Amino acid sequence: MVLPVVVFVLMLLLTDVVSTHFIVETLPGFDGQLPFKLETGYIGVGEEEKLQLFYYFVESERDPQNDPLIIWLTGGPGGSGLSAFLYEIGPLTFDYANSSGNFPKLELNLHSWTKVANIIFIDQPVGTGYSYAKTSEAYNSNDTLSATLTYDFLRKWLMDHPEYLKNPLYVGGGSYAGIYIALITRKIYDGVEVGDEPQMNIKGYIQGNALTDTYTMMNSRVKYAYHMGLISDKIYQSAKANCKGNYVDIDPNNILCLNDLQKVKKVNFALVKKILLLLTSIIPNAYSIYLPKNWCEQSLFPIPGPWCWENNYIYSEIWANDKAVQKALNVCEGTILEWVRCNYSMSYNVHEGMKRTESYVYDIQTSIDDHRHLTSKSCRALIYSGDHDMTISHLSTEEWIDTLKLPIVDDWEPWFVEDQVAGYKVKYIQNDYELTYATVKGAGHTAPEYKPQQCLPMVDRWFSGDPL
Repeated sequence: MVLPVVVFVLMLLLTDVVSTHFIVETLPGFDGQLPFKLETGYIGVGEEEKLQLFYYFVESERDPQNDPLIIWLTGGPGGSGLSAFLYEIGPLTFDYANSSGNFPKLELNLHSWTKVANIIFIDQPVGTGYSYAKTSEAYNSNDTLSATLTYDFLRKWLMDHPEYLKNPLYVGGGSYAGIYIALITRKIYDGVEVGDEPQMNIKGYIQGNALTDTYTMMNSRVKYAYHMGLISDKIYQSAKANCKGNYVDIDPNNILCLNDLQKVKKVNFALVKKILLLLTSIIPNAYSIYLPKNWCEQSLFPIPGPWCWENNYIYSEIWANDKAVQKALNVCEGTILEWVRCNYSMSYNVHEGMKRTESYVYDIQTSIDDHRHLTSKSCRALIYSGDHDMTISHLSTEEWIDTLKLPIVDDWEPWFVEDQVAGYKVKYIQNDYELTYATVKGAGHTAPEYKPQQCLPMVDRWFSGDPL
């Protein structure tokens, strides 16, 4: 039962929840008032609330009192929630056609997920986006701590926003966030069972192109390259036999395997520290294999030379570092030196593998056990993959899902948007646990960024319990 608002006011006083939030009515680059409710703010977490996590909350444009509430985690780690807000599922995006000079213009995203859901975009872990810490030591983090602090953030946010406690709650995100999405969801379910306050109306989780198991992700790339016609059948079959299907933990004495991988390297890959990585111009963009090369020199407006996908992200660096923008968003002045879309001092680099960075330790290599734990709950999961993503391929996703050994109730079949095949889907049910897996045809990494027109109906149908 939802407790009265007055009780939560008392709880706020007793638990010393400190938060600040503001309603943003206008933003530089967008003409007129925002036609949706945008709230930004900070919530303190950790010891003595030394970590201040910044968030953007967008109220559903349809039925905010009843539509789902999602806390959305960007990957990286160190990817700002503003990246998902502007490039993936948020209500605004850049108006590339009409941006000129050295400041971009904004336009409405017609396929924003905020048309059907309330969404909290969070800058986490601390040091990401506009989030900051009050001591230098507090900037050090890891996967497990990040999950714990995100859970604490959500508890405090809901204490501060008790009107959303009855909304169906989902934990969502993509890319590296897949390492701890299931863990955070598990913490919420466990918290409900032991009586943690506030009692959350958790219903499940959403993962898109998400890292779930490190070995499976890395090892699947040779198979994916073969399936997509990027290496020959002869090369693949020889490497598969001689390496025994293991392209990550390579025996240095296995000369036949090493020779085969040298052939693979000449076509598509570089072998660095025994990890197969994507570094050549044969596959110019690992995030979407048929796009132009993404490792291109960045420059300010107007962008000269050949277009490449990476140039899209220049706009956010310019916009989010503008002092007028930061004032409009109510960013605490002086707390960050420079806004970056992804903080590479902590970010996992697909081209360098899993290793400790300056301020972040990757202490979770797989989250499969957390997914398996959730199969015993009354829980719904939507797992989707852009089928042109080589970084975290749909094959690796399908492989870890298979390890759950869930019964199939609706086998592999196409799903449609506007009478066109939008991808393929399969549905599993075990007792009160339900998992829907879908590919998004032609999409790269972070599928809504590439195929927004398909991804919005996908998630809307799933929320409603309808077939995709």
